[in-house]
Amino acid sequence: MPVNCAVILAAGEGKRMKSQKAKVLQEVLFKPMLDWVIDAVHAAGIEQIYVVTGHNREQVEAHVQGRVTTVYQAQQLGTGHAVMQAAPMLERHRGANCLVLYGDAPLFSAATLQAAGAHHEENHLAATVITAFTTDPTGYGRIVRDGNGLIQAIVEDKDASEEQKRISEINGGAYWFSVDALLPALAALRSNNAQEEYYLTDVPYSMNFKGQKVGAYVAPFAETAGANDRYQLFKLNEAARKAILTNHMNAGVSIPCRDGVMIGPDVTIGQDTQILPGTILRGRCVIGRGCVIGPGSVLTDSTVGDECVVNQSQLTQTTLEAGVTVGPFAHLRPGTHALERVHIGDFVEVKNSTVGAGTKLPHLSYIGDSDVGAGVNCGCGTVTANYDGRRKFRTKIGDGCFVGCHTCLVAPVSLGEGAYTAAGSVVTDDVPGGALAVARSRQQVKPGWADERRALTEEKDGQKGK
Repeated sequence: MPVNCAVILAAGEGKRMKSQKAKVLQEVLFKPMLDWVIDAVHAAGIEQIYVVTGHNREQVEAHVQGRVTTVYQAQQLGTGHAVMQAAPMLERHRGANCLVLYGDAPLFSAATLQAAGAHHEENHLAATVITAFTTDPTGYGRIVRDGNGLIQAIVEDKDASEEQKRISEINGGAYWFSVDALLPALAALRSNNAQEEYYLTDVPYSMNFKGQKVGAYVAPFAETAGANDRYQLFKLNEAARKAILTNHMNAGVSIPCRDGVMIGPDVTIGQDTQILPGTILRGRCVIGRGCVIGPGSVLTDSTVGDECVVNQSQLTQTTLEAGVTVGPFAHLRPGTHALERVHIGDFVEVKNSTVGAGTKLPHLSYIGDSDVGAGVNCGCGTVTANYDGRRKFRTKIGDGCFVGCHTCLVAPVSLGEGAYTAAGSVVTDDVPGGALAVARSRQQVKPGWADERRALTEEKDGQKGK
């Protein structure tokens, strides 16, 4: 059975971005524009995707490796020429349809792409142009329709007559094609224009000339936006940010003030959670119900259970189960897993560690490469010394332990269930359950020593002043 496919054009240089990074890898809400497009195409039900690369080929191909098939456009001779490079692959999809869109137009929704494809198939069209209406069409290609509502031509702004410039329907930059109609149309393309390039917009015109039906599917104008420079990229970020925040609020998330709040497109948030100013949620975060996140918190690729609080802290690849409180000013690094009702306080860093239910790490501690049991209390300044300069080792702290202030646990070491450590201890040997470890020199008190030192100092200062 013929299978639909998609061709994403990602060969542009993007000089106006003034960047060493490929244009399509510039980010909107921390996600490369190309990934927005690929994910939308996948969500629209298209599995076979061909990405046409050109400038910054190595960057783009490395980024999409294993997810799509890449096609190289050695010379950038126009958008039609870019699709031509995928013609050998399109031969495999005869009898099906092909979606063509740009890698720097990230806001097309899967719903729009799917609906346009359904319209294309239901009306047996050779091509369907995704269009939009705008009050200011300056700079866009205009859609010229015939009396039956079909598309006669796409006229670029610089080539449009005064009458055509008044048309408010513009080319949205995405197309559905019948592969059987597209392949001969690509072969017939000519570069007889001032730029000597092959234009994809000439394909619908040539199809129309042959008597094939070319239709349109009208999408929201906001979805058609692309970016050629940093300011346009900023505008894309703003548009995407507002849309995502609105969607979350409509789904029951409280965002009392949107200042500084940035939420990526792959973030899910439960009802009655409050997102406070200055909070940034990046990557694939999952936030539960009834949480308070922020102010000033940054979460990346992390999972947060119900009823958690994360105050002015950073979490990366971290999992919090229900009822965990974090911060302020905590840093939870990759591999952190805090079970129910854990408290991680101010200026605490946790890395690659599991923290058991109800455990408290109140302040000024470092817990790295550790397995901490349930109901543990770590006093201020607790440190697990996990690195000997060459290798890293784990620390194990049993359930119900009490770790005294300024204890340094030198891994590999373990504290048995219910063990205590005295404040200021440097523990290098395992401590049995229920035992107390005192690992410090015995205190000595020397009467009068301070007075004698002070008097001696004053005498020396007096001699210097003579």
